[in-house]
Order: sequence, then C-alpha cells, then structure tokens
Amino acid sequence: MLEVGLTGGIGSGKSLAAHYFEQLGAVVVDFDQLARDVVERGTEGFDEVVATFCDEILTQGELDRAKLAAIVFSDPQARANLEAIVHPRIRSAYAHFISGQEPDAIVIAQIPLLAESDYDYEFDLVITVSANRQVRTSRLRERGLKDYQIVARMDAQASDEDREAISDIVIKNDGTEDELLRQVENIYEERLWPIRQMGA
Repeated sequence: MLEVGLTGGIGSGKSLAAHYFEQLGAVVVDFDQLARDVVERGTEGFDEVVATFCDEILTQGELDRAKLAAIVFSDPQARANLEAIVHPRIRSAYAHFISGQEPDAIVIAQIPLLAESDYDYEFDLVITVSANRQVRTSRLRERGLKDYQIVARMDAQASDEDREAISDIVIKNDGTEDELLRQVENIYEERLWPIRQMGA
C-alpha cells in the first residue's frame, strides 16, 4: 500500500486535486470528514467538545460548527483545546480506515493541517497544493466566506512555505482546473504508480 498525504491551505484546491486522484484510481480519505465523524452527536468526542466549550456551541442539541469555528479561529488556546480532543480520534479513525483497504491500494489522505499537527503520520510521500493568497481569497469569496473569516482561517494555518518544507512534491495551483488536472495526472503516472508497481 502506498500512503500519500495531500495537504494545502484553505482555498488552495486540494479537494479538487484529491478528486482528480480518485478519478485516476486512488482511494481518497478526507480528514475533514473524519474530523466531523469523531464529534458527531452520540460519540465520546461530541461529549468532550461540549464539556470543554459548553452549550453555547450547540444549536437544537447539535454541534454548531460555525459557532465553534468562530471561537477556535479567534483564540489559539481554544483551538489547541479542540485539537487535543479531535486529533487523537482522527488518527484512530484513519488507522481503522487503512486497515480496511486493499494491500495494493494507493491511498490519498487529504489532510489540511498536516504541517500543524503534532501527530506524526508516516506517509510514504507528502504532496502540497499551493496557491497565492490572492487566488485563494478569491476562491473562498466565491464559496461565500467573508473577508474576516478568510483572514482568520488563513492566519490560523501554516504558511505555504511551512507546508512545502515537509513535502516531497509541490503542486502550484494558481491557474485553471485543467492545469491542475494535468499536474495530478503527471504525478500519478510518473511518481505514484511507479512506486506502487515497485512494491507489488
């Protein structure tokens, strides 16, 4: 099995890159989805988040992610407290996911906060999707985020330089979706597939 970490800042285009890798035959696991799953109502993660942040983060008994985001993106200690609850559970969920995959799979782990995480995932390769701040801001505005929300989220994340420093491959995604697709295809065919074949 080839385990590849795919990271990138908010608005960089990593989700689209992951989609392209999946179309080419990779198995994709989205750590944002794992993060949601481990704090779903009825889980121990949910109970611990509510105990830490109180009922103000709930709406009709459900976790209100917008309220929680407003707290953690404005308070580094609150963010650290949330990460201490969520990250170990994500790691466990990922290990469970991996255990169910075929031994010859190419797994793309879409993990936004790899550079920020204190948990050392042992990926065979790390790919970063980078895009300049202006391009990312434009994309996030199209998603409906306000400028103050964009700034808070970007400032809470590592820089592109930090992400690239831990990466084996860097995708520059300042251009079109077709240009991104071509880069993903090249990486899959020239880097990932040959490694997978050598391990077969």
